[in-house]
Amino acid sequence: MYTDKNYRTKKQLNDAVTSGVAITVYQPGPFGGNVPSDGIVYLEGPHYPEPHRWYAEATLKDGYVVKVK
Repeated sequence: MYTDKNYRTKKQLNDAVTSGVAITVYQPGPFGGNVPSDGIVYLEGPHYPEPHRWYAEATLKDGYVVKVK
């Protein structure tokens, strides 16, 4: 899954979450549309077609990322 904004590093994503930025996620391609609103998801970045340089486990609450590991 990807975040709505294309974060270049996992640190940028984590900093945005801790500062209170509202971040949503989505699943690109034919598997899209099944994003949970609560629970754990796995993210990758930066977005395709660039090679992925970071991966993260994120916790969603009401459709927004609230924690990043």
